Amino acid sequence: MNGNFIHDIIDEELASGKNTRVQTRFPPEPNGWLHIGHAKAICIDFATAEKYGGICNLRFDDTNPVKEGEEYVEAIKRDIEWLGFKWANVYYASSYFDFLYECALKLIRNGDAYVDDLSAAEIAATRGNLTEPGTESPYRNRSVEENLELFERMRAGEFADGEKVLRAKIDMASPNLNMRDPVVYRILHVDHHQTGSKWCIYPMYDFAHPLSDACEKVTYSLCSLEFENHRPLYNWFRDKIGFDEPPRQIEFARLNLNYCVTSKRKNMQLVSSGTVSGWDDPRMCTLAGMRRRGYPPEAIRDFIDRVGVAKADSIVDYALLEACVRDDLNANAPRIMAVLDPVKLIIENYPEGKTETLDVELHPDKPELGTRRVTFSRELYIEREDYMDAPPKKYFRLFPGNEVRLKGTYVVRCTGADHDENGNVTAVRCVYDPETRGGNTPDGRKVKGTIHFVSAADCRKAEVRLYDRLFTVENPAADEDVLEHVNPDSLTVVDNAVIEGGVGDIAPGDTFQFMRKGYFRADDSSTPENLVFNRTVELNSSYKA
Repeated sequence: MNGNFIHDIIDEELASGKNTRVQTRFPPEPNGWLHIGHAKAICIDFATAEKYGGICNLRFDDTNPVKEGEEYVEAIKRDIEWLGFKWANVYYASSYFDFLYECALKLIRNGDAYVDDLSAAEIAATRGNLTEPGTESPYRNRSVEENLELFERMRAGEFADGEKVLRAKIDMASPNLNMRDPVVYRILHVDHHQTGSKWCIYPMYDFAHPLSDACEKVTYSLCSLEFENHRPLYNWFRDKIGFDEPPRQIEFARLNLNYCVTSKRKNMQLVSSGTVSGWDDPRMCTLAGMRRRGYPPEAIRDFIDRVGVAKADSIVDYALLEACVRDDLNANAPRIMAVLDPVKLIIENYPEGKTETLDVELHPDKPELGTRRVTFSRELYIEREDYMDAPPKKYFRLFPGNEVRLKGTYVVRCTGADHDENGNVTAVRCVYDPETRGGNTPDGRKVKGTIHFVSAADCRKAEVRLYDRLFTVENPAADEDVLEHVNPDSLTVVDNAVIEGGVGDIAPGDTFQFMRKGYFRADDSSTPENLVFNRTVELNSSYKA
């Protein structure tokens, strides 16, 4: 990864002997699907460990059983592996519940925690604000013995959800609101996806996270900038429990992309409303959606590297991500011809029943990818936009009297077109010059236009899904209801496209450049009998480096 301040800090601490090793972790909560913002954290966590010969663990911070489940655990693992990373170990915060409970007892015994009877609303009302201190709970000065007894009864299930909580006793006048006696444990009579019904009290994230880091001997707890104000609390819990090798939290700027929503709640709104087909809809900025659309993992890693690691939040242009995708696919995607809006092209002087085949390289710079067999025949399909009855100036495609080259084959001259009763073109007619195959023009005449085609003799039909931005505004998350900004034209389905018949077997996940049209990936639902392609990105970019 390009130069970043995190590595500068680590370099200094390794050089001074403050640390002798590097261990990181990626700690997602298994309550949703990973998105492009998580990709930055993944790359930072894993790449940092790799750079210094350390290890990076995967830990599921599963402290809220209400929203978490194995479905998300498996999806997260799949996304990390797809990005090209491998964790050293898999851990769960829930595996530390016994240890965390003992840590809570230690806080109580040391006078650093108390059981509070205030409701969540009452606690919020007494917390104060940035200009006014909070108000101490009337239960703050319970004795150690009473707190231990009540906490044991909380664990035993004697109280209802919300009836009591365990709070850290820190400072209700602290300028940092996170330090104003935060909740450490709450009551939830809910089964957990890992521990079942063993527990009815669950630790809060701010309590479980630093102690899990320390228990695993993490040296650098790397997290996004919104946790900067939580660092004093992270250190407070870490220091109160006491560890030989306390971890250090370092924050970096999160990744914000325009025209994107990364909020799990707002993405759930898109899914539950049916605006998108699911969490892996190719219009979503989830990693599953980007994978289905055809974004190569190498391109995402390149994008994260180009963005770099900074201390201040900023908004990145989505066009930069598309440029990285385009660069990767241009270098690696096989080329084929596909016609998305077909109209018949009839070569009047080409013998009926005759076909020719050409062996064409799948990629001009990668001969190892092999060749494909392109068929040429009397009847072809071309793009409807490649013919006009009365074109404007500088239109170099087909119109009556004009010549073009059919990609890799012959020069043809347009003689006219057939129309239906509404004036729509039903077929374009032309004649070909048999002396011009493969780029030859014996008489030296110049042909300005080249168009692609698909032979009607062996073409394969396909459904093609064309994607545009999901939102019409740059910052859709600024409003509570993101549905107000959904682009009604974010998906166009073309159900009559045709592709070359000689491409061979096409499996879900196969990616191609459709010449002149963009880069496309065979969708997960695609079959040999019913081909379905998602447009990954167009050929041309508006991004300027």
